[in-house]
Amino acid sequence: MNYDAVIFDLDGTVTESAPGIMKSVSYALNKMGKPVPSEDVLRKFVGPPLHKSFMEFCGLTDEEADTAVKTYRERHAVIGWKEAVVYSGILPMLLSLKKNGAYIALASSKPLPLCEKTLEYFGLLPLFDRVVGPDFQNKSGEKEYLIKKALPDHYKNACMVGDRKFDIEGAKKAGVTAVGVGYGYGSEEELKESGCDLYAETVDDLSNLLLGSAPRAKGMFITFEGSDGCGKSTQMKLLKEYLLSCGARLTVTREPGGCEISERIRSLVLDVKAMGMTDECEALLFAAARSQHVKDVIKPAVESGKIVLCDRYVDSSIAYQGGGRGLGSWVKVINEKAVAGCMPDLTLLFDIDAEEALRRRKNATGADRIESAQSGFMTDVYNAFMALSKEEPERIKVIDANGEIEQIASRVRQMVTDKILTLSLRSEKTEG
Repeated sequence: MNYDAVIFDLDGTVTESAPGIMKSVSYALNKMGKPVPSEDVLRKFVGPPLHKSFMEFCGLTDEEADTAVKTYRERHAVIGWKEAVVYSGILPMLLSLKKNGAYIALASSKPLPLCEKTLEYFGLLPLFDRVVGPDFQNKSGEKEYLIKKALPDHYKNACMVGDRKFDIEGAKKAGVTAVGVGYGYGSEEELKESGCDLYAETVDDLSNLLLGSAPRAKGMFITFEGSDGCGKSTQMKLLKEYLLSCGARLTVTREPGGCEISERIRSLVLDVKAMGMTDECEALLFAAARSQHVKDVIKPAVESGKIVLCDRYVDSSIAYQGGGRGLGSWVKVINEKAVAGCMPDLTLLFDIDAEEALRRRKNATGADRIESAQSGFMTDVYNAFMALSKEEPERIKVIDANGEIEQIASRVRQMVTDKILTLSLRSEKTEG
């Protein structure tokens, strides 16, 4: 790598936080009976210390600025901070830095408790070795001091990454390389006039600048399993939205299907007009679709650093054809070649009574050919899924699907973020 210690700013560098900050500034000024400036001026509040910004951009006195900051936090502490998202590509970049043993820290003018809460919400906090910010009473939050405090005791080559002149000026005073990013809230002109040593227009440019020729972290393969109607598709959609907000890059796919050839097989195998299809033919068609899917979609995405979310995979074949159809271990045998060693890093198995799940599914969309099978079929499928979870408890995590949707989603998020961190640290330990 080009740097063994990397210090990041938060707003405009790690998170796209302008909406929540601008709305909270407007809220404070409105409540105080002060005029709200234009959007261009409100955007200048992203990055610098709040107290200073209220005085400089709104003409408030020192005392008025104190009141404005307190009023701002009435809204921002409740909802404003959640209106941010992490820039796309930040998560794989941080994982790659961690994979190569880099020291990662945050130096922000935002109050320390809010920095930590934001990073924790997006599952990034464990990737940072140190988080530095002023307390709620600190009016200045001078960047030079914050950067120096964020640096490790020993390093060979450190840099500060930020999107505003305050980050660049602080880095120069702290004696580290100043890296300006063009995707945040400062202009290229502002950053270069402030003396930035290096400039990255996009997150990908920044990743290449920081990592050089060092290897990138691989992605992650997550599958969603369970009886039809268990709610897995809803949970996959919610996880997709959350991971995108965390700066991940995703490939979202399904089985059978996921690519052109496999989708054509899907239309055949699920067609209610194909009731004469033999159980063996069905199992072989699923395996064939899976083989193409792995080659065309799953493996390339994981190798490129993306997180793959897949609605069903080989466990469904083992449960439905092996258990439900009674084909047994033969299904595992034919799928060994199909998956070519490409097994999920994490499988989320949503546990719900088989008959209740089928009732939900039929009420929602009607039954396809497989769901129209004889009574008892879904019970056999359910039992097969449960048996798999006992065989591979490290990979397959059972989730109670009978609770509230948001409660289930919270458990899913925690399992996934924990797994991402585990894989990252394992990679670092193995290769470091």
